Amino acid sequence: MNDNPYPVSRRRLLAGAAAASAVTVTGVAVAPTTAAATPVRATTPLVDRDRIATAVLRAPDGTAAAARFQADFHTRLAAWLAFWSANSPRAWSAPVQVVGRVAPAGDALTLHAIRYRRDDELRAGFAAGRRDASHAATLASLHHHFPSVRALPDGTVRVGDGPAGFTGAPGQVAFAVAACRQLWGDGDATAARWAEHAGRALARAGQPADAASHAGWAAFTRISLRRGLGTESYE
Repeated sequence: MNDNPYPVSRRRLLAGAAAASAVTVTGVAVAPTTAAATPVRATTPLVDRDRIATAVLRAPDGTAAAARFQADFHTRLAAWLAFWSANSPRAWSAPVQVVGRVAPAGDALTLHAIRYRRDDELRAGFAAGRRDASHAATLASLHHHFPSVRALPDGTVRVGDGPAGFTGAPGQVAFAVAACRQLWGDGDATAARWAEHAGRALARAGQPADAASHAGWAAFTRISLRRGLGTESYE
């Protein structure tokens, strides 16, 4: 049975995101002076969008929510959502709704839910109020694509624009410790030795690497997404 009633297949969604991931980061303008100048982000017009990839954007109250985005940020969000979908269970359709709010500057999103269809029913693959493995998995997918990801007290997740990669930010370390404990069963994981604990998960998945490296961070967040959504157990 085809669980996705929409004409865009998961393969096409992923292919589109792969092309979209080759983004150009917004330029930086520097004042023409011999003295040291503070870089200023070039002003770019926001773009109006009512979707992220093929998923309709909804406000938390359920209403349609066209929003204004920085173009690069919207492109990165589309690539992220395709990545989340490609690593979700095969029985899930490509996401059909993303519930959230976009910041006025168009460079941040507060995520409330991701919904897909299965057996002709709309279901939540991620829900802010549900602190389960899928919540941790979705955090992993966002850390895979963005440098700034913050889980808020109500379970919503605020993600800010920027190129992916490990920076050593406290939020990244806190996520790694929580993922090791919740997803990988490593209750001894600590902030001081998080890379060692994450390295154990990578070795267990057959992908040994330094979790604090660019490649290692990408691998750790990928396997954590797959384990959290139940598409791989790595047992």
